[in-house]
Amino acid sequence: MALGGVMVAGFASPGWPWWAWLVVLIVPDLSLAGYLAGKRIGAATYNAAHIYALPFLLMMLGVASGSTAVISAGGLWLAHVGADRGIGLGLKLPSGFRDTHLGQIGRNSPD
Repeated sequence: MALGGVMVAGFASPGWPWWAWLVVLIVPDLSLAGYLAGKRIGAATYNAAHIYALPFLLMMLGVASGSTAVISAGGLWLAHVGADRGIGLGLKLPSGFRDTHLGQIGRNSPD
C-alpha cells in the first residue's frame, strides 16, 4: 500500500486534469475482461497488467524519450500494482480469480 501512495505522490504530471489520474490508475483493471474468455486467459491478462516489470519498462521508456507524461503514466501504473498488493490482491492462478500467489481472497478464504 505504501508503494501505491508514494508512486501517486511522486509521479504527479503537471497539466494533467484530475480525471486523467483516475483513468490511468484504473486502466490496469480492464485486464479483468480476459476472464470472459476463461480462467486461464483471464489470469494471464490480469497478471500481464499487474506485474511490476511493465510499469518500470514504461517509466524507462519515458526517461529515454524525455517524456514526463510517459514516466508519470508508468508511475501511476506502478502505484496501482502496489496498492493492489497492499490490499492483498496478488497475481492470479489459472485455477480461478480467487486463487492468488498471496493466497485465496474472498469470503470463504482460509484465515
